[in-house]
Amino acid sequence: MTQNHGRGSPVEHGFPHLDTVHRALTALFRRLSYDGIRAYDAGFPAADAAFSPDDDPHLGAQRVARAMVRALRLPDARLVIGYRAMTEAATVELGPGPEYFVEVNERFRTHRRDLGAALAHEVAHVLLHRLDLRFPTTEDNEILTDTTAAYLGAGWLLLDAYREDELTHQKLGYLTPEEFGYVLAKRGELIGEDLSTRFTSPRAYEAYARGRALAARDHRRAPLAVASWPERLRYARDRRTGSAAPGASYRFERHADGQRVSFPCPVCRQWLRLPVGGPVRARCGLCHTVLECDT
Repeated sequence: MTQNHGRGSPVEHGFPHLDTVHRALTALFRRLSYDGIRAYDAGFPAADAAFSPDDDPHLGAQRVARAMVRALRLPDARLVIGYRAMTEAATVELGPGPEYFVEVNERFRTHRRDLGAALAHEVAHVLLHRLDLRFPTTEDNEILTDTTAAYLGAGWLLLDAYREDELTHQKLGYLTPEEFGYVLAKRGELIGEDLSTRFTSPRAYEAYARGRALAARDHRRAPLAVASWPERLRYARDRRTGSAAPGASYRFERHADGQRVSFPCPVCRQWLRLPVGGPVRARCGLCHTVLECDT
């Protein structure tokens, strides 16, 4: 897992990986199912990541690792933790198991606050390895791993590890802080979890708020019935022409039995297809979300 820290390490912001994040959310629902996703309703407790200066560096790391394995529902997996001087925050050696060897950056011997965040990413790698779920490229696979950690309840630690001021920059993982906020907000929408009071880093909370605002917009896009008035006007214009405007989150198709509109489910991002013709209630077959639409 990558890390940025120190002077001269600017942190990337915004939502440059959003398309891959959306594909990752859909892939998780397809692999785990709605019920499987809901099995992760309990997020990772902050107390389980606590690692005091008095703890033995190896015993403390093993304790946090065991807690992370339990949180990501891998009861038969065992992590063996070692420290090494390295540029990455941590790496994991994937194999048949049940033991997995994780090397973490030597600085976590003393900089213990963020060890849980580093382990969240590596245990998510183990989970995806066990699920045989991967994307074709290394970069996309790392985005999938961060998305998995965040959406299944452990990745809030990765966002909380983000700190940035005039002297230092630190970010763990491959998602931007705002993208972590977006995925965490998506999880919150599904299970009713509010992370507002969980963050110890003010900059992490700010990124969470920006991601949460974008996640909320997904539920106000046409052809959803609660879309804003400007969205509805643009949708009506596009429907007349049968062609979606640039940047629209929907597309039209003409069939022998009439026009249809396709758009992503605001929860799992699977594309849905409905006939064009007015108010309709749709149920996503993947995440079971019921949507009030006006097509």
